Amino acid sequence: MIVGVLREIKAEENRVSMTPAGVEVMVLAGHQVLVEVAAGIGSGFADDDYRAAGAEMLATPAGIYAKSELVLHVKEPQPAEYQLIRPGQILFTYFHFAASLKLTEAMLATRGVCIAYETIVEPQGGLPLLTPMSEVAGRMAAQEGAKYLESAQKGRGILLGGVTGVAPATVLVIGAGVVGTNAAQMACGLGAKVYLLDSSLTRLRSLVGVMPKNCFLLMSTPAAIRQSLQEADLVIGAVLVRGAKAPKLITREMLKSMKKGAVLVDVAIDQGGCFETSRPTTHADPTYMVDDILHYCVANMPGAVPLTSTMALTNATLPYILDLANRGWRQAAGESSGIKAGLNIVDGKVVYREVAEAFGLEFTPVDSVL
Repeated sequence: MIVGVLREIKAEENRVSMTPAGVEVMVLAGHQVLVEVAAGIGSGFADDDYRAAGAEMLATPAGIYAKSELVLHVKEPQPAEYQLIRPGQILFTYFHFAASLKLTEAMLATRGVCIAYETIVEPQGGLPLLTPMSEVAGRMAAQEGAKYLESAQKGRGILLGGVTGVAPATVLVIGAGVVGTNAAQMACGLGAKVYLLDSSLTRLRSLVGVMPKNCFLLMSTPAAIRQSLQEADLVIGAVLVRGAKAPKLITREMLKSMKKGAVLVDVAIDQGGCFETSRPTTHADPTYMVDDILHYCVANMPGAVPLTSTMALTNATLPYILDLANRGWRQAAGESSGIKAGLNIVDGKVVYREVAEAFGLEFTPVDSVL
């Protein structure tokens, strides 16, 4: 199969969908890999690195789309690319369709095969292609939250871990999945007092004895969130409903009970955000104030550490890319429940229920397109 690796054009996105090491594996498996010129520069990989691995370099995204059967991205296709996508062409990337009707409608119009990283599942129910970026984003959430609590950043002017004789900051993490546990572990490591909330008692039990002593596990309820907000200096939103919009757990009215200069970090912003006052921001302009509460809602947090993120992403995606290239999307999805779950849009049809429900679109059962 001919596989295309695009240069990311979304604002301040420096990751790339495959490392030169990944290209070498694909070439050794008998596939042709086309890489757009300068695709890996932001992650520290030169064009010569890709050539040495066996890739053919192309100068434009139009060339990649025109020649490739399987096109790889990190983030969703941008408007300038919509007209380049061919019917039947496979696109494999983070789509997060439920957060964007415009993107959903555009991909329906292309009649392409859209496979979303974030809805691929393992037999055990995990999300293997979301996990590595969730690990990065979770750790970054605590790191960025600590930074924006500084007064120079318009935060409260509080050190996350405190010092001798001075209490540490209080951190509220909502959601104890991969993002939330990584955020809580990082915040605990910095010495903060951390409350980690989740709506699953089973999940909380699994973390007993795993999380540090300065992490307190609480059942997530509206009342628990309201009470914890009053004490929190930093709040990290880490909720995930696979393939669907994130629930709004903190309303604007609730901001009135928070400390002036407290920080909200919404890691769920790719799925619409879990705070009512959230809107996507960028690394160049990451924050804004609402009612004296600082909001950080960067939609591609792992893009700030592209070398780490790209290597972690390739480690996770490569087996699935090989499977798609070896067997084709239809056979691969028919024989792999994980890849089947990744199908979101096929030939102008929404085949992922949560995406259809998000916008009131017609839903087509995925088995009917296999």
